[in-house]
Amino acid sequence: MKKIFLLLFVITFASCKKEAEDNFGQPKTDETAVAVSGEELFSGKGTCTACHLPDQKVIGPSIAEIAKIYKEKNGSIVAFLKEEAEPIVDPSQYETMKTNFAITKQMSDAELKALEEYILSFSK
Repeated sequence: MKKIFLLLFVITFASCKKEAEDNFGQPKTDETAVAVSGEELFSGKGTCTACHLPDQKVIGPSIAEIAKIYKEKNGSIVAFLKEEAEPIVDPSQYETMKTNFAITKQMSDAELKALEEYILSFSK
C-alpha cells in the first residue's frame, strides 16, 4: 500500500513540475501576459522615470511635452519604441534613448499600447 501512495505522489509531483517548467524562461505572449498598467510599465519595467518626469525635463523631455507633441503631430509612440519611427520630440536625445530600445522591444504590443496611453494621458 505504501508503494502505491509513493508511486502516485511521484507521478503527481513529476506532472506538476513538467507543467511549471514548460513556460520557464520564455517571453510572455499577449495571451499569457498579465495586464499591467502603463504607469507601472513606465516606472518599473520600462525604467522610463530615470530620464522622464511628468512635468519637467531631466535627461529627456517631460512626459507632458512628449504627449503634447505626439498628439499635435499624430505620431505613434509605439512605433518609436519599436524603433520603427524617427524621434519627433527631441532628436538630439535619440542616441541616449537608443539604449532603452532593448527593453521596449521585449515588451508585448499590449504593453507598448498601455505605455503609449499612459504617456498621452499627460496631454492637456
